[in-house]
Amino acid sequence: MTRGELKALIRTIPDFPKAGIQFRDITTLLAHGEGLAASIDMLADMAAPLGATKVAGIEARGFIFGTALALRLGVGFVPLRKAGKLPVETIAEDYALEYGVATLELDPTIINDGEHVLVVDDLLATGGTAVAAANLLRRAGAVVNHALFVVDLPELSGSQALAEAQVEARALVEFSGH
Repeated sequence: MTRGELKALIRTIPDFPKAGIQFRDITTLLAHGEGLAASIDMLADMAAPLGATKVAGIEARGFIFGTALALRLGVGFVPLRKAGKLPVETIAEDYALEYGVATLELDPTIINDGEHVLVVDDLLATGGTAVAAANLLRRAGAVVNHALFVVDLPELSGSQALAEAQVEARALVEFSGH
């Protein structure tokens, strides 16, 4: 399967969640067995030379791609959770949303000092969540130099925000617009 065929499996829903937004819905990709497998294969090809010892996935859709990628790479998976979801002591990182502030949390005991961790999520927009993920992992002692995404919306400058945080971002496909 080509990247173009993969891109065609991602549904666009106009004017969601508000007028003017083109929502890129990956549920159609997730429901397509060959497409889902191809996306994991492509992410694994991108990740293999990066030398990650763990993959961190951002809740919730980052768990899908991150866990599958960790399995393919033969490394552990680190869930970056929404606030209040972990039953142990955590560290937290707040980040700005269009409509407020959100928080990611992590059990820092599952990160070894100096461990190379790859951040994975489904979509890169402004980069706020991914930058928060990198900051959180670094506070736990990880080295974070790379982040992989299925979809990038380059007009929203997420790759630039990550670059400013010294994280190289790569994606399988890009969509113009918001």
